[in-house]
Amino acid sequence: MEEKTYTDYTTEYPKWDKSMKRTHKILVPDMLPWHFSIIEKVLKLEGYDLEVLRNESRAVIDEGLKHVHNDTCYPCLCVVGQFMDALKSGKYDLEHTAIMMTQTGGGCRASNYMPLIRKALKNEFPNVPVVSINFSGLEKDSTFKIGVKLFLKLAYSVIYGDTVMWCYNQTKPYEAESCAADRARDEAVNFIVQKFEKGGYSHYKKINRKIIEIFAAVKRNGEKKIKVGVVGEIYVKYSSLGNNDLERFLLYEGCEPVIPALLDFILYCIINVVNDYTLYGHGRGKATAYNAVYKILHRMQTNIIKLFKEDGNFEPVHDFEHLRACADKVINQGVKMGEGWLIPAEMAALAETGVKNIVCAQPFGCLPNHIAGKGVIRTLKTYYQDENIVAVDYDPSATKVNQENRIKLMLATARENEHSK
Repeated sequence: MEEKTYTDYTTEYPKWDKSMKRTHKILVPDMLPWHFSIIEKVLKLEGYDLEVLRNESRAVIDEGLKHVHNDTCYPCLCVVGQFMDALKSGKYDLEHTAIMMTQTGGGCRASNYMPLIRKALKNEFPNVPVVSINFSGLEKDSTFKIGVKLFLKLAYSVIYGDTVMWCYNQTKPYEAESCAADRARDEAVNFIVQKFEKGGYSHYKKINRKIIEIFAAVKRNGEKKIKVGVVGEIYVKYSSLGNNDLERFLLYEGCEPVIPALLDFILYCIINVVNDYTLYGHGRGKATAYNAVYKILHRMQTNIIKLFKEDGNFEPVHDFEHLRACADKVINQGVKMGEGWLIPAEMAALAETGVKNIVCAQPFGCLPNHIAGKGVIRTLKTYYQDENIVAVDYDPSATKVNQENRIKLMLATARENEHSK
């Protein structure tokens, strides 16, 4: 069989089709470590040969710099670099390997990742197809088709991933026995996957209650730790590659990292469609449908919050309607580019739940996040005068040492504030 040659990455490129499910391994960037650890297993149960990439060396960043202009945003550089480094590793059959990328479709450079990835692949790996997961009508000829059943499984995976992440970070700093929280995490994930495998995965109340019980059973040492919230652009907020393992660093420094739920970002994307109609009169029909989905997901969130309150061992996740009210104090909900109004909303909600110390992760090239993140800090401090916020830039030239030193200065201030109390 003659190998097809692709000459123009903008119009001619290998396209994903459903037959490749049987023949291709799909590589996924490690954007959401907590959630992808579950989603990876769920998609394997659906028959997909999926692998979340874990390569995080400096070679990944160097590969990104070779193929992406350094004025492009840092998350794009990390994603492209991780793909290229993996494909060059020799671990994969390049004739039967595909790449998967998510796209929100908003006013963000992430909407342009697909042509940038194809451009990087063109010369060295021209037969590797790039498949998009999106709900915005992007990449119509190479979109990963998701039916209703699989969509629901992915939605439940996000919800369960949030609960595991939330409970782990409130358990790990206080564990009386080393690695007890890690064992609880593994037990919780195995329990979730079994529910997907054997049925009952939609019983989210029972499953969330069980996850909470697993972590609540871990013995604690009673020490008091400084809580540090992490907000910012979605990739550097969650990805250990993008934020230089920030979550682990905070644990090493004796802190409790507080990472907002991924469901908040999903609800943010949904309600922005509703806001478009409310503020600008755009898309009445679409807004009605999205508002119905929003109400369902928000009701699920409030039920999960009740489970946390009933247990009493953990601070509940934030109610998204409260986040919206927090945003209204400092910024209009029409500011929706990038993570937009969600960043100041999360900082305000963290302050109101006793998390006074915050790292605002800002990737190079993400101007909306600099404006809606760093730009609102002074206004936030008029409402929360003891809020201790540090904006940390993440880019290929910034050293890990400098980033960690900035955070250490913030922690020094946090400890002084605790001592003065």
